[in-house]
Amino acid sequence: MPKVSTEDQYLTVLNLFTTDTADNQESLIGAMREIVDSAAFPGWISSTVHAGVDHPGTANLIQWRSGEDLQKRYEGEEFKHRTLPLFTEITTAIRLLQTQPVFTQQRDALTTAIEVSPDRDDYTVIDVYGVDESNQADLIEAVGPAREYLLQTPGYRSHTVFKGLAARGVEGLFVVVYSQWDSKAAFDAYRSTPQDAQSADRVKSEARVMSLSTASDWNSYRVIHTRSAA
Repeated sequence: MPKVSTEDQYLTVLNLFTTDTADNQESLIGAMREIVDSAAFPGWISSTVHAGVDHPGTANLIQWRSGEDLQKRYEGEEFKHRTLPLFTEITTAIRLLQTQPVFTQQRDALTTAIEVSPDRDDYTVIDVYGVDESNQADLIEAVGPAREYLLQTPGYRSHTVFKGLAARGVEGLFVVVYSQWDSKAAFDAYRSTPQDAQSADRVKSEARVMSLSTASDWNSYRVIHTRSAA
């Protein structure tokens, strides 16, 4: 199963698609499965498909050997004339985010590598933060090491911080946080905790994130399909 690690040199691409209906989400998932199951692109390492939970949409976490390999995929006739037009037709927004994993943290694990797999029962949340170039490193610190308090949070399993490198469908730089939880109930309880009931470390971290980010949005997902290169 794919694992995300700061020690690997893979380029991680997070393709985030939003749509407006459950039927369109199923169409997206079907198209993604077809692409993943037939993938044989030079430099392709793995793809892991996620289905939206709180809002219709999908996410595909893709590992590539290099940016050059990804660019060849984008320049291919199939991607330009079949794949992208198909996704554009059934989505309301497309973001193709090129990233590098720069921080991982997980509870009760002997390794820092994060496993993403449909064999797990994670409630997965993906947060995307817009940020000015001068503040990107500080924002990574605020959503990464400064969130050590999460290790004491009921239901928390892990989170990974991805440094945004380049993107289609996004203006400017960004930071992505990919977190895993026991359940939706556990995540909702964490997210809805009143500020006066939060730890001092959390209050400080949240204030720092708000001051550094220029925009933010999130959705929740379940992992439904994965495949890796031989």
